[in-house]
Amino acid sequence: MAIRNIRQMGDPVLTKVCKDVKDVSERTKELISDMFDTMYEAEGVGLAAPQVGILKRIFVVDVTGEDPILFINPEILETSGEQTGYEGCLSVEGKTGMVTRPDHVKVKAHDINMNEFEMEADGFLARAILHENDHLNGHLYVEKVEGPLLTNEELQQILEQSKEDEED
Repeated sequence: MAIRNIRQMGDPVLTKVCKDVKDVSERTKELISDMFDTMYEAEGVGLAAPQVGILKRIFVVDVTGEDPILFINPEILETSGEQTGYEGCLSVEGKTGMVTRPDHVKVKAHDINMNEFEMEADGFLARAILHENDHLNGHLYVEKVEGPLLTNEELQQILEQSKEDEED
């Protein structure tokens, strides 16, 4: 379909709470298709509608590159456990930060036909779902970062150093 512009940190649309989707119109289907195209083009693993300037409760996720999942009107039902790891965002280009999130999530949402579904996820998929869901409530991951925001080069240096330390 089309690649949309990804809004960057500082854009007021990223701080707003999104509205529920009442029905999936042709325009909404086009938006969803564009969101997947935009996410893949930007080499991301998730994208929320406000990141492309649309204040609707929709996000897409694909942590493997082969398993696209659409969430319309998602609701987090429960979380458990804890994981800490580096996280980035297409709306915070070139930066990474250490974030602690639940390791497990149970979410209820609707698919493209507005059929309700529930799913549970662990690890990286849970992190992606929770990250994208935060966007729908006007929050960026930088609000949760523990320590400094790193550039991609700084992160690469840290990872290389820790790998060298493991080999010693």
